[in-house]
Amino acid sequence: MPDVSSFLTGALFNLVSALVLVAGIYYRRTPKREFTFSYLAFNVVVYSVMALLARSELSIGVGFGLFAIFSVLRYRTEETSFREMTYLFVVIALPVVNALLVPAGDLGLAAAANAFVLLVVFLVEQGWGFSFLERQPVRYERLDLVVPSRRPELIADLRARTGLEVESVEVKRIDLLMDVADLVITYCESAGPRPAVSSLAPRAVEAKE
Repeated sequence: MPDVSSFLTGALFNLVSALVLVAGIYYRRTPKREFTFSYLAFNVVVYSVMALLARSELSIGVGFGLFAIFSVLRYRTEETSFREMTYLFVVIALPVVNALLVPAGDLGLAAAANAFVLLVVFLVEQGWGFSFLERQPVRYERLDLVVPSRRPELIADLRARTGLEVESVEVKRIDLLMDVADLVITYCESAGPRPAVSSLAPRAVEAKE
């Protein structure tokens, strides 16, 4: 019974940390169901495996080997960004720490380690004083504002129509036949999800036959 109680205490502690990380930090910025499910599932499975390996006759090196395999895992179905892979590494690293410290009675040290990691992730996710720039391609129909002499008016119009803090504009292509221009805008990234702005034209532009 003491072993079961210790395992469940550590599992509950680890689950709370995972929920704070995934639901409280990651999901608020990127509400993707598949990653939320995967992060929580990985976290629980890794904790369970590490906790059981720590109490068996197998070397703890086997557990770290499993941890290393999980940490370099890449999904073959779609490209995974560095940000998602970083979250995957964190949700795998936390249960390893918890499985080693909580059953051993070092609950205070485990709480401090988890709190420190979660705090750093939260601060970095909020910007932490940095001003990040994003680039977004758009299709724009007001060719009269594309000329270099009217660049401030173009930026002001893009800010008003997109709601983004546009800093600069790069003209990639001008189609005089269709009266549209392909632009790339650079804007300050907000704390919310990245907006999907692809066209500012009043109607879809059909491809030239």
